Amino acid sequence: MRIGELARRTGTTTRALRFYESQGLIGARRSANGYREYGEEEYRLVREILALQSVGFSLEDTRPFVDCLRSGHETGDSCADSIQVYRRKLAEMDAFLERFEAMRGSLAAKLSEALARRAGGRGAAGLCTVEVNDTEEP
Repeated sequence: MRIGELARRTGTTTRALRFYESQGLIGARRSANGYREYGEEEYRLVREILALQSVGFSLEDTRPFVDCLRSGHETGDSCADSIQVYRRKLAEMDAFLERFEAMRGSLAAKLSEALARRAGGRGAAGLCTVEVNDTEEP
């Protein structure tokens, strides 16, 4: 199939496919007239790349999965290197979630402090003119 058909079948762009090719993730044969021609293997590789990118993997993170498929495995995550990438990505996400929860806790504390100050200073010289719903939970 030509590059346009591969792009349509995989739901990506010809530009992305050319980039994947320049990065060595997929390959194309050239027809006599110079057109790129792709087979079902490239279709499978591109689908794997796109599936992994949809869950937050960088293009470089997809490389072990592509290599695993190219080596003849049924799935891209059958190889040890792919499993290692899963583990690393999960550790990165866990660290992000910890930071995010800490930020949320700080924000909730600031809101509680602000609401407490506001409740203690009602009517104090009319300094605060913004209305806040005191009944909302942090």
